[in-house]
Amino acid sequence: MYRKVEESQTLLINTQSKNLAAQNRKIIKFGFGQSPFLPPKSVMKALEKAVHHKEYSSVQGDSELRENIARFHKAHNGLQVLPENILVAPGSKILIYNILLAFEKADVFIPAPAWVSYAPQAMLAGHNIVKLKTSFENRWRINAETIMDAAKSKIHDISIMILNYPGNPDGLTYTEDELRDIAKAAKALNILVISDEIYGLLDYSHTHLSFANYYPERTITTTGLSKWCGAGGWRLGAALLYDNIEPEFKQALIGIGSETYSCAPTPVQIAARVAYNSYDEMKAYLGQQTEALQQIGNYCAERLSSVFVQVHPPQGGFYIFPDFSPFKARFNASGITTSNELCQRLLNETGVAILPASAFGFEEELLAARLAFVDFEDPIGKYKFDINVHAANVLEGIDQICKWLSKI
Repeated sequence: MYRKVEESQTLLINTQSKNLAAQNRKIIKFGFGQSPFLPPKSVMKALEKAVHHKEYSSVQGDSELRENIARFHKAHNGLQVLPENILVAPGSKILIYNILLAFEKADVFIPAPAWVSYAPQAMLAGHNIVKLKTSFENRWRINAETIMDAAKSKIHDISIMILNYPGNPDGLTYTEDELRDIAKAAKALNILVISDEIYGLLDYSHTHLSFANYYPERTITTTGLSKWCGAGGWRLGAALLYDNIEPEFKQALIGIGSETYSCAPTPVQIAARVAYNSYDEMKAYLGQQTEALQQIGNYCAERLSSVFVQVHPPQGGFYIFPDFSPFKARFNASGITTSNELCQRLLNETGVAILPASAFGFEEELLAARLAFVDFEDPIGKYKFDINVHAANVLEGIDQICKWLSKI
């Protein structure tokens, strides 16, 4: 018998969109969360110069890069981490999986909505998944009460929680009071927290708060170049381990890495040294990104809200999570009863690709979806960003959704 593992919904929608585009159909790509921005020129130049480096790096990662990452995140959001407690790998995705694999049996607390790969990874690692329920009314956020209630269904001694903010798929973050509240519950239950802060540098207010600052004793922060540096395909991720991490745990992470990915690509690590060399140098680059993303995200949320779709304006990253529940009666009358049917009908009838809520941990019947507003070209260094000119595809896609809803 084989393991039952479906293809990642984000990668699947990207393939479906490409197939439809190959049939000469115009597709608005709101399904795949890939940054439209190019990495900074200095970082791309560094990669070009490093292409001859074909040697293996250490499993834990290039020592200079780890020093740069430690300095960078101390400047960015006050994270205190020793270079020797940083792991570098080909993407933060494999790091999260390896953390899960380090335990034989655990309860893994996962908020809904959550990124599509958390639950499958926990399942592959043989763990028990405990969903943390949220709602539109509470901004898809968890709190201490949510965690304590969910803990009643624990079946193992080890508890792990995966926290992600600004969130994929919702684009929302947490306040300091909310983080303190969650940290209090995590500490009471002795939960190991994987704080996936891959979108932290794309917080629109530039005041991202790392969970490790509120629960330093058992928080591992994951990050990387994929989102803030526009380098998803380069595959460079990092895990910032907590001080006094158990030696056996750290060795297990390094051991698993040595038996799976071996090391992150050496030329990419050398280029990443430049990306992480100075937070101050990257501020302007990040500012241009977040200015454009916030403008587009707010437009999408406001336009959809104007036709009675429930959606919160994003606070970071490049996602919104529209809830189409107000249209439930009309959808049901037209044969749409699940989020997957909603997305398939929308794609087939308008060419707009979004991802169903069911991919993010919800029941099929919740008529919500993730919308990644990234179907535009990188504007940095070319011109002053104008949403009407440079994000025309995004505006057209949102307009198509609104028109489609009016006909349902």
